[in-house]
Amino acid sequence: MTQGRAADLADPFAARRDAGRAARARMPRADLAAWTPPPARTDPIALLEEQGRSRVPELVPVRYARMAMSPLAFYRGAALIMASDLAATPHTGIVAQLCGDAHLSNFGLYRTPERVMIFDINDFDETLPGPFEWDVKRLAASFAVACRQRGFRSEEERECLLAAANGYRTAIRRAATSTVLDAWYDRLDADRARRWIREQRRDERAGDSEIRRLDAVIDKAGRRDHRQAFRKLVSDVDGDLRIAASPPLIVPVEDILREAGASAAAEAEAMHEVLASYPKTLIGDRHPIAEYRYRHMARKVVGVGSVGTRAWVILMSGRDDDDPLLLQGKEAQASVFERFLGASEFESHGERVVRGQRLMQASSDLFLGWQSLTAVDGQRRDFYVRQLQDGKGGIDPDAMTERGAILYARICGETLGRAHARSGDRVEIAGYLGRSSAFDEAIADFASAYAEQNQHDFDALTEALDSGRLPRSREAG
Repeated sequence: MTQGRAADLADPFAARRDAGRAARARMPRADLAAWTPPPARTDPIALLEEQGRSRVPELVPVRYARMAMSPLAFYRGAALIMASDLAATPHTGIVAQLCGDAHLSNFGLYRTPERVMIFDINDFDETLPGPFEWDVKRLAASFAVACRQRGFRSEEERECLLAAANGYRTAIRRAATSTVLDAWYDRLDADRARRWIREQRRDERAGDSEIRRLDAVIDKAGRRDHRQAFRKLVSDVDGDLRIAASPPLIVPVEDILREAGASAAAEAEAMHEVLASYPKTLIGDRHPIAEYRYRHMARKVVGVGSVGTRAWVILMSGRDDDDPLLLQGKEAQASVFERFLGASEFESHGERVVRGQRLMQASSDLFLGWQSLTAVDGQRRDFYVRQLQDGKGGIDPDAMTERGAILYARICGETLGRAHARSGDRVEIAGYLGRSSAFDEAIADFASAYAEQNQHDFDALTEALDSGRLPRSREAG
């Protein structure tokens, strides 16, 4: 046996680790810190206007109103702006499946099909393969924006940013040295989170306040199931179940048909087609969706960045009226990264979202699937479908304490690391990250600098609203 062959058998992952280390030559870790807006930087308001042209016109002002509520709200809706900025900077060339919008509010709790409450990434509208560090930068910068909005001291902000980057690096390096199956199965469930926060108290990194807040979030998520959503959204109208109207945020399908004419009627009919055909994309030969029947649906405004994309709440019933299921059919447009990284390998953006989510999450929704259609205006539109609510919960950034933010940043960083460990080459990424804190420090520097950029862009949004360049809405709801 040759010496090289013997070395490969002794450590079959050595070449992958070495490839990661070699990437430091073309992209030194310290250089990840750099952010200076280029002289020809694209106007951020123009990018928002461009996105608005493909969305429901009457909802576009609602999107701007939601983004104008705070710098963090703006950041949540500014994925395309940051994608454009990241694409203008050098990168490592080490690819993972990107969440694409890995800000701190896109992490949270939900129930798995096995009825276990876990913490994971929960938004994949922008998912696409790309340089792994772009997700880390977006996550860390979201914490920088949140810390400033909360009025934390600069030292506390710095500790928070380092915690996010170190959490990511720790999770990747742990996965790189774990057995293959341990790396793939690793996840953070609610019980493990409760134990972890109490360990942090013993080490004086958490107090009773942080423990109470985490316990409250988990307990609240446990109560937020499909029955609670049903009670909140559905009412009995003359003996029939109907999703209650709350315009313009929730508009029943019959109101849209009455007010908007033939095109809306065609859109509603198209959603019926999606609902009829999407079960073919679900996992398994036999699925519980087959036992449910359609009852009603309504258009519902969701999120911040997603406002204006076509989104429907669909009410289904199983055995009887006391056996409800609420689904969300949401339009999937091109990822904000596709113009910079190339088109997705999937023809349907709904499939792109679902495939990326299944790859990155530890466990995905039983009802997660996709379908496409050609609308009455001749435009092809892609959708993905999922449960509207199943044990969903998250941290309120506006209520974070200084210690709580640091702990949450670490949890989010580790969670993103686990997702990249499944979707990319964890050994190569770990080889690039290394044992030192060089990566952590660079990501923290970038995040601080980009938070300043986000503030400038937020100010530009408010100026555009004040000047009339962008339309105003009082319905930010």
